[in-house]
Amino acid sequence: MDIVRGLLGLVVMLGICYLLSADRKNINWKLVFGGVALQLVLAFLILEVPFIYHMFKWIADRFVDLLSFTDKGAAFVFGKWPDNAWLVENLNPAAAAGTTVTIEPGAQSASFTFYKVGFMFAFKVLPTIVFFAAFSAILYYLGILQKIIYVFAWLMSKAMTLSGAESIAAAANVFIGQTEAPLIIKPYLEKMTKSEMLCLMTGGMATIAGGVFALFVTLLGDEYAIHFLTASIISAPAAIVAAKILYPETEPEKINREVNVPKDKLGSNLLDAISLGTTDGVKLAVNVGAMLLVFIALLAFLNGILLWFGDVINVNETIQAATDNRFAGLNLEYILGLLFSPVAWVLGVPSEDIMMVGQLLGKKTALNEVIAYVDLSVFQHDPKLALQPKSALIATYALCGFANFSSIGIQIGGISAIAPSQRNTLTEFGIKALIGGTIACFMTAAIAGMFFSGTGFHG
Repeated sequence: MDIVRGLLGLVVMLGICYLLSADRKNINWKLVFGGVALQLVLAFLILEVPFIYHMFKWIADRFVDLLSFTDKGAAFVFGKWPDNAWLVENLNPAAAAGTTVTIEPGAQSASFTFYKVGFMFAFKVLPTIVFFAAFSAILYYLGILQKIIYVFAWLMSKAMTLSGAESIAAAANVFIGQTEAPLIIKPYLEKMTKSEMLCLMTGGMATIAGGVFALFVTLLGDEYAIHFLTASIISAPAAIVAAKILYPETEPEKINREVNVPKDKLGSNLLDAISLGTTDGVKLAVNVGAMLLVFIALLAFLNGILLWFGDVINVNETIQAATDNRFAGLNLEYILGLLFSPVAWVLGVPSEDIMMVGQLLGKKTALNEVIAYVDLSVFQHDPKLALQPKSALIATYALCGFANFSSIGIQIGGISAIAPSQRNTLTEFGIKALIGGTIACFMTAAIAGMFFSGTGFHG
């Protein structure tokens, strides 16, 4: 049944792309099926083959170890963070009421404690973004990131017969994100075809950057690191598939198939690279913090109005009873849950969780992925709201991308700054890229659901 639901999800997502295609007659079906096959093969190898699964798990675990060093710097700047035992004894409501509280060692217990005390987002989570941005700058300066990007780009160019720029951009989006990836292919940007530009934009929408990767791992727990890594890798070919259906290549004579990653270095020396990376990380961290402050406040304001209206028409108690108190009444979460629950079901989410996952999908698209992951973190630490393991994993994969309305502005502003002649194409394709990136994430989630069994993967 998992495989049937997953295949249904893939067919539905590809069907939506086909219906929205600008030129159905010129769709390269060989590329489409090759891309889907590459997704399935990558998912099978990473999630089902023990040796490869444990290799990726080792990489993800080393990434988590790297993040733990952030605590040393944060402790110096903000003061030492109290341990779990002190927090439980002094701040946990159950402990205050005289109830025995057991905290098991590990990341999830730490996340549970942070959730209980408001998570201390600014002091525990945001510093990881700054540190990882600086660390990524070191890897880029030393040329290590470029080599990794080249290998991944070469593999995709051979598997899907892509242009050099498309392959490099798709690979770069996996490791450095939608704002930095265009810089890797800066020499190609002005001459790229419309289809190539949509491919670049969709790839940026369907993946996440390293700094945000760190943020999400800190939010959900160390065991999710391998899933964020896997999701970004599998979503890269999915983004290409979606883009090539939405706007097929009609100017093959103009494309350049050479795969050459520029050897430009970030900064004049290593210390300069660290400084530039740190500055970029601070900008991102401040942006994330400010965005969450504003959006969550606006959500509370909107929900206040909706719940008031729900009281006026006397539906709040009915909604609470119908959803087993998972929803407070007629609020934005309930409305988004209704709208996106069919999508959640198609992706393979168990029926009892489709409303909860549906609201996450809606928030991610309408607002952004950070708010959706914050909500998912809350769900997983509240027994009343907790999702089944399969639902949580499908949601994790479906949310793993920058596909939201604010990303349209980010891409138009960022890419047009280095390729002014492409501005009209960027504005024309903003919504298409959003749709393509969203569908790519959903395809990845459907495939992850296919390989999920019981409480985990077979790897």
